[in-house]
Amino acid sequence: MTEHLYALIMAGGGGTRLWPLSRQNRPKQSLPLVGEHSMF
Repeated sequence: MTEHLYALIMAGGGGTRLWPLSRQNRPKQSLPLVGEHSMF
């Protein structure tokens, strides 16, 4: 069985490129960027 694991590093900055999705009460790490689930 082959499974792919992808890594995405979201570090630093104010998240202005992801605004209005990323806000102070919803940081970048909690956004569902791929699919329905967040990174944690």
